[in-house]
Amino acid sequence: MKESILVTGGAGYIGSHTAHLLAQKGYDVIVLDDLQYHQPFNCSCGRLVKGNVGDESILDGIFSENTIKAVIHFAGFIAVGESVKNPTKYYENNVVNTLNLLKKMVEYNVQHIIFSSSAAVYGIPDQLPLSEDHKKVPVNAYGNTKLIVEYMLSDFARAHDINFVALRYFNACGADSENGLGERHEPETHIIPLALRAVLCGEAFNIFGDDYDTPDGTCIRDYLHAKDLASAHLAALCYLENDGKSDFFNLGTGKGYSVKEVLQMIEHVIGKGIKVNVCARREGDPSELVADPNKARRILQWTPSFSDLSNIVMDAYHFELFLKSKQKGVELIL
Repeated sequence: MKESILVTGGAGYIGSHTAHLLAQKGYDVIVLDDLQYHQPFNCSCGRLVKGNVGDESILDGIFSENTIKAVIHFAGFIAVGESVKNPTKYYENNVVNTLNLLKKMVEYNVQHIIFSSSAAVYGIPDQLPLSEDHKKVPVNAYGNTKLIVEYMLSDFARAHDINFVALRYFNACGADSENGLGERHEPETHIIPLALRAVLCGEAFNIFGDDYDTPDGTCIRDYLHAKDLASAHLAALCYLENDGKSDFFNLGTGKGYSVKEVLQMIEHVIGKGIKVNVCARREGDPSELVADPNKARRILQWTPSFSDLSNIVMDAYHFELFLKSKQKGVELIL
């Protein structure tokens, strides 16, 4: 029986980019996703099993009917603000469902897993850029769930001979409009699609705080294209296939851009000005988050190729135009 890669949450934002890349590289990809956000599934990403990763009967069917070589686990909730207001939802999905998945991996002797973690495990940084050995003190329920799963992975690796890679994302962004892949979060929380939609609709964009200890007073973040995130998952899979040891890796560029710099780039790409409202800071927002990506570059042999800010914004803009064309029922050639 042909070996397959199970991609949980593979119809989501980063999951779909990764599943598509794996399929293009010749892997047999099984996507498990409940499509709760009503996102369309791109068949180029693999075979779809519609269901929730917490459903044991669905996992039994997948693991018993296929030879699963590795699991790439994206099926988690990501909205920080929502996690603070509704921690139950986040612990049940991000932690309990992942525990269920790991138990099934042990039962069916699946030994490799790549986990979609987050820079949120670090909390407020003591020094920058952030390296993997920085202390982990998350400041919200979302970050707590990611860190708990990292602990779970370490414990299962010791007890059950599972090898894992945990990839700590910084700010995911960008799109692949040619393949219909991009951000379709409901509600959307990321700066680039929100700012693009504000411009396209003639609405104002909210900046949450302009009095941070940064050169222009707005928060600085490390932005990484979804295509580069996908290639990092492929690199992690190759690493595990070649007997790599369980480990944690930052995924970022090592360069940060402020909110105002991102807005300026959007204005440059679109050729329109952005109306701005300056609002109060959001609780728990650090002034600056920038990755030290050298460990991933050294061990996984991974280097970002698409994460120039202008390229990120252009690709995201094309995806917004793609969405608008789909809503109007017309074909857009980009």
